[in-house]
Amino acid sequence: MPIKITHPVPSNIEIAQAAELRPILDVAREVGLREDDLELYGKYKAKVHLEVRDRLKNHPNGKYIDVAAITPTPLGEGKSTTTVGLSQALGAHRKQRAFTCIRQPSMGPTFGIKGGAAGGGYSQVVPMEDFNLHLTGDIHAITAANNLLAAQIDTRMLHERAITDDDKLAKALCPDGTFAPSIAKRAARLGIQATNVSELSAEDKRRLFRLDIDPKTITWQRVMDTNDRMLRGIEIGLGDEEKGNERFTGFDITVASEIMAILGLTTSLPDMRERFSKMVIGTNTQGEPVTAEDLGVAGAITVLMKDAIMPNLMQTLEGTPAFVHAGPFANIAHGNSSIVADQIALKLADYVVTESGFGADIGMEKFMNIKCRYSGLIPNVVVMVATIRALKMHGGGPKVVAGRPLDKAYTEENLALLEAGMPNLLRHIENAKKFGVPVVVAINSFKYDTANEVKLLKRLVEESGSVAVQSTHWMDGGAGAIELADAVMDAAKQTSNFEFLYPLDLPIKQKIEIIAREIYRADGVDFSPEAEAKIESYTRNGFAGLPICMAKTHLSFTADASLKGAPTGFRIPIRDIRASVGAGFLYPLVGTMRTMPGLPTRPAFYDVDLDLNTGKVKGLF
Repeated sequence: MPIKITHPVPSNIEIAQAAELRPILDVAREVGLREDDLELYGKYKAKVHLEVRDRLKNHPNGKYIDVAAITPTPLGEGKSTTTVGLSQALGAHRKQRAFTCIRQPSMGPTFGIKGGAAGGGYSQVVPMEDFNLHLTGDIHAITAANNLLAAQIDTRMLHERAITDDDKLAKALCPDGTFAPSIAKRAARLGIQATNVSELSAEDKRRLFRLDIDPKTITWQRVMDTNDRMLRGIEIGLGDEEKGNERFTGFDITVASEIMAILGLTTSLPDMRERFSKMVIGTNTQGEPVTAEDLGVAGAITVLMKDAIMPNLMQTLEGTPAFVHAGPFANIAHGNSSIVADQIALKLADYVVTESGFGADIGMEKFMNIKCRYSGLIPNVVVMVATIRALKMHGGGPKVVAGRPLDKAYTEENLALLEAGMPNLLRHIENAKKFGVPVVVAINSFKYDTANEVKLLKRLVEESGSVAVQSTHWMDGGAGAIELADAVMDAAKQTSNFEFLYPLDLPIKQKIEIIAREIYRADGVDFSPEAEAKIESYTRNGFAGLPICMAKTHLSFTADASLKGAPTGFRIPIRDIRASVGAGFLYPLVGTMRTMPGLPTRPAFYDVDLDLNTGKVKGLF
């Protein structure tokens, strides 16, 4: 669908609201979806039933493209915009069946400092207001599910303290004597051969019905989809009826919930139900894991999430199809959109363009080692997004701060600074090639980039054995990414010799050390006593075979966000390791990871309002 482009480029929301949207039924029909494959949410968005995969199971998969980026400035380097622009170029201009698959953003950053994540300029997913706000309610479903589990944890501890007699506790949990499904599963896991309370010995009653959760070990927190720094640490249990059950805990932002990570990695409703059952909230007083299934809440969580598992179908500004689904953090989680969206899109399209969060040392590494393991899908091409601005920063340029004007080093030609920053890009290219996947560098071009700077960047990339292409998709839409689309199509013809960075059967420490050495180029890893204890505990409890999801700053290859470029001669400190057993990974903490952002002095919501004359949203960006 052709779009009218004007220069200078208007604001994102002005562009989005001026767009002529196609009815989502038309978008669906064009890609081979039927009306009964959809659950409509108004005229311009719909959920897609997973049964579509069964109907299309004999269709060949399209080419699978992962968009990653160099180590970014705090401003971001345009991965989402590049993802959308490339899809528009492939679909609207090269007449390929192209599908965009990206994450749904949290409203916290949307109203905070980052703004939305629908892309930008003339490369956006629309309606952008829906995209950046409630969409179809998936994040709200995760909030409700997460907090139901949180409420049950504290309630169960309260009742176990109040009911000291094991017979009374058994009667309270099994009023008619028979086991609820979750209790039956716990009995089987404990090796208790019974289906009724009357068949239990006194010892079995204690083992089965008393979870004996150790409050000091609880890692499950409440969540909300708002940046509220004041809730990072709270004390609960202060009501008159809860005295004696006080506990310090806190809030995370919803997209940091393990339930969100599971939504991104699950492959079916039964798989999702099983993953929810395995979520570990802490341990009992004997050091044994306590799960959502033990607490009897995994089934109810599945009910709350049964619609959220369906991908959300939307469209780009040029009318090409897009799936928007799941939005896990890229630091403590895997930072990629959902497997189910990719699986369906690959059956419908010639090219599926997805995106990995943060720099390639985080999002792309997790895409390869975690998402691809659980999906069974193999990428054909990595698109590495780079900006001349970021490379100058890595070459020693002045600090880049969101909300402040750029220093003239970034707005005037400086070839020496650009060349000094190139090792960062070259290291990311080398890392992608370690997985056996061809790399195309997308130069996300800004108005102040000079021809000499672009020429130098291209030459240095080509000398490394890859291709670099300038792309102006932000200002020109898909037409500005045609050369990039052609380069990606050529790269996708190459044979992919994909391989994981490490096998899962290696010890936990060794897997962490491989990532630190091969991806970050660290000299080694230092484990704190707490991390050592967790490694021993997870190995004892059977979690050692899970992949590793490093929780590290995205602003440097190191643990120090201030170290730019391609540093060497450093070590990676692991202060703790936590388990997302339901999602299916262990996440080592490299330094302090913040799971609840805070609002700045002037949040983005200052500019957001409703035009009462037109009913349109104003001020989103």
